[in-house]
Amino acid sequence: MNPEILALRMMRQHLTHKAGQDEYDDLFRDLQPGLNVYWNGFGNPPSLTHRADFDDMEYNRGRQRSHGLLKLRLIGGNLGWIVPEDLELFAALYRKPLNNPNPAQLQLKELLERGEPMNIQQMKEETGLLVKAITPALHRLQVAFLIYEDQYDGDWDRGWYPFAQMFPAANLTKYSQLEALKVVIQRFAYRCVWFDCLMAKAYYKLPGKEIKAAIAELVSQGILIEYGNGFILKSDEELVRAPITLAKSVFAIHKNDFLYKAHEHLLKGPYERDDWETMYYLLIDGEFRGAAYGKFRYGPPDFPDLAVDLPKEEARARREEIIAAVKLLSLGKAPEKYNGEDWPRS
Repeated sequence: MNPEILALRMMRQHLTHKAGQDEYDDLFRDLQPGLNVYWNGFGNPPSLTHRADFDDMEYNRGRQRSHGLLKLRLIGGNLGWIVPEDLELFAALYRKPLNNPNPAQLQLKELLERGEPMNIQQMKEETGLLVKAITPALHRLQVAFLIYEDQYDGDWDRGWYPFAQMFPAANLTKYSQLEALKVVIQRFAYRCVWFDCLMAKAYYKLPGKEIKAAIAELVSQGILIEYGNGFILKSDEELVRAPITLAKSVFAIHKNDFLYKAHEHLLKGPYERDDWETMYYLLIDGEFRGAAYGKFRYGPPDFPDLAVDLPKEEARARREEIIAAVKLLSLGKAPEKYNGEDWPRS
């Protein structure tokens, strides 16, 4: 890829210079929904790994408590965090109305609408339903934006509320899906600099037809322009041609990271192995050029190999830098092998 595009992408991702709080708020908004660190982040607030010059996990913990972040079931029915001002936007993208509720869904919806907020144990006692029936019913009601799980801290004993009770002013039909897609794709374009339809589809997990329609409208409006086999913002046309130095860097990228999610369709095949799980991906000088293999544990993982897709001499020369970058995510654990071979340890 054009090194100017890569350099600009790294800048806008705040990987070449870490974001202060104001920059972070804008970055978080553009990369929504926020996710916690893959595997090691259970119960923790969302975090933009490598990108903040402060403890953004604690910052987002505070935003959770004050409802400055909302936990919703969005992309692919999975949980993610958004800022309240974008609630209607993401409802347009991901809300799936529940037209024919099953008995468990209807029972739980009516129970929450007539009483106080409840946790799952209380619902079990009130309805006689088993947890294995309650949980999927609640998830479907979440996707329909009919109930809200108020997890404002790390406590697992959280309350469930009718969505309209928590957000009485929300207009869930304010935007069409096309209108909402046009907004988020502009944010996506700004942070990626260059992108194509497959990247947007991989990230937002929405049908390609809808993605293409939104991009086509943005092109017709002169907001996006075609560039190579993809698109850039019209406002970036001169920037991507200006000389920018691409600084050397190495980052280990986990599977909930924005850049992984946007490139997932390109990474899953080439970096999969039969013997070990792909734990992290290596972003070297702005491009994915390797992966860490092993098995996650509660604590430092099994870490048998770190594979680097670089010329042999460069891979050897940058070995310590690359291993150090991965250890930041592997709780300090170093790989047993480097490109399949034993390596000298100090």
